[in-house]
Amino acid sequence: MHIPSYQDMLDAHDRIKPFIRRTPIRTSDYLNELAGCELFFKCENFQEPGAFKVRGAANAVFGLDEAQAARGVATHSSGNHASCLSYAAMLRGIPCNVVMPHTAPQAKKDTVRRYGGRITECEPSTSSREATFAKVQAETGGDFVHPYNDPRVIAGQGTCSRELVEDTDGLDFVVAPIGGGGMISGTCLTLATLAPETKVIAAEPEQADDAYRSFKAGHIIADDAPKTVADGLLVPLKDLTWHFVKTHVSDIFTASDAEIVEAMKLTWKHLRVVMEPSSAVPLATILKNHDRFAGKRVGVIITGGNVDLDRLPWMQG
Repeated sequence: MHIPSYQDMLDAHDRIKPFIRRTPIRTSDYLNELAGCELFFKCENFQEPGAFKVRGAANAVFGLDEAQAARGVATHSSGNHASCLSYAAMLRGIPCNVVMPHTAPQAKKDTVRRYGGRITECEPSTSSREATFAKVQAETGGDFVHPYNDPRVIAGQGTCSRELVEDTDGLDFVVAPIGGGGMISGTCLTLATLAPETKVIAAEPEQADDAYRSFKAGHIIADDAPKTVADGLLVPLKDLTWHFVKTHVSDIFTASDAEIVEAMKLTWKHLRVVMEPSSAVPLATILKNHDRFAGKRVGVIITGGNVDLDRLPWMQG
């Protein structure tokens, strides 16, 4: 297991700068008052493919040598990694094959296809996803870019926190969603060197809380097919991301689906940005754990904004 280093993150940032946006930081007086702390939202939903995962995907794609690149890339993903890898592959002019659960939001499938990615659908479980992917990769020979358990991906995701720290004047906490742990791992990788005094908090849906239970148990606990409104946070930790979680994460907080949807509404209304449910989990947990963050400076990573506008969670039922 190769654990990416701080230098790997710096190299990744240099490599991907031509292909990503340095996303803005937004604040809201109303949300600060509501939370009882200063919130600094890093808007990765403003990336061209709509999610932070373009950072890790671009680092992997543009780090391939010519022989590897000619065979293209392949992955499995519930959506954002698939679209971001397809986008990076399109920029380099190489093929991209992705396995996606048939339940993935249509907006995410449409984005993958718009960037030239070829989709093979699977059942909405980790076991089906991995079995289907094994067949696809055997047929295509593409380089496997894991959505999160990949040193290249983690190093790329770590560039987000570098920008966040550089563009704010000191933070007490950084809070980010956790599913498989790619963003959290990149955040830990960067902050451990750049801002070791800043605590990393992971935010997770109650209905897909395997990272929380893993954190408390001291070993990986994996759910095969959890169901939550936060569709981007359905996958379990793996060995590489678990290393960063157990070593550097200060705590993991959870929120219910109702709390996540309410936080999503609040940010749409008061921050005036479109975010997907997974991106609302950090604010939901901050509001739920008011005392932990009271009076502090808190960085919040908005991980993505790819939603089906015709199927918003508050329209269901």
